[in-house]
Amino acid sequence: METPSEENQDQRQDKRGCFECCIKCLGGVPYASLVATILCFSGVALFCGCGHVALTGTVTILETHFSKVTSDHAMLTDVIQLMQYVIYGIASFFFLYGIILLAEGFYTTSAVKELHSEFKTTICGRCISGMFVFLTYILGVAWLGVFGFSAVPVFLFYNMWSTCAAMRSPIANLTNIDSICVDVRQYGIIPWNATPGKACGSTLGEICNTSEFYLSYHLYIVACAGAGATVIALLIYMMATTYNFAVLKFKSREDCCTKF
Repeated sequence: METPSEENQDQRQDKRGCFECCIKCLGGVPYASLVATILCFSGVALFCGCGHVALTGTVTILETHFSKVTSDHAMLTDVIQLMQYVIYGIASFFFLYGIILLAEGFYTTSAVKELHSEFKTTICGRCISGMFVFLTYILGVAWLGVFGFSAVPVFLFYNMWSTCAAMRSPIANLTNIDSICVDVRQYGIIPWNATPGKACGSTLGEICNTSEFYLSYHLYIVACAGAGATVIALLIYMMATTYNFAVLKFKSREDCCTKF
């Protein structure tokens, strides 16, 4: 029969064993991939959700104030609808890709930290890790382009907003506000024969006060920020996958050397 002191000692050993097991498990968590996955999901969700709604608001503004003839902006409407379908595809792809990269992070982290004593790297595993490194680099470059492209509507809406702010400013001391116009045809959004194609004076002020303009402008800003967050997430993925692939490759060479 065990004494109370022996029982307390056994309990302390059990607690120490559980604590060491938890520390060992936490050591196998790919924190870099986990942070990148959360940031990637958040960025893609913001970009896709806000971008989709902002594109719909942009079509409404153009149809109501700048291009009242449907045939003048028919191509632009088709392009926007195509972009919205592409947004659906981007959201689905990055949801799956983020989960796969997180799983690959767990795999490589376990190999690097050697949580399993009999863990051996294989040629197939190294090839898969190398493929993810290459694909992540390609996606990172592509999202840099997406980030730059998402800044274009922010720039256009900012120009319109700053023009409206200048008209309302008492410092401007404008005598004829009707001479201040915003012509969206110069940006190539709609053709030059679109009517009216531009908004001037009080009409421009009314556009800036609409809920569609206010909502679309801020949603484009959030979508641009989401694209930037996705770029940062892919950069973290690049560093994590490249490091893990290099260590796996070095470990495979070490295994080959120990065989002889």
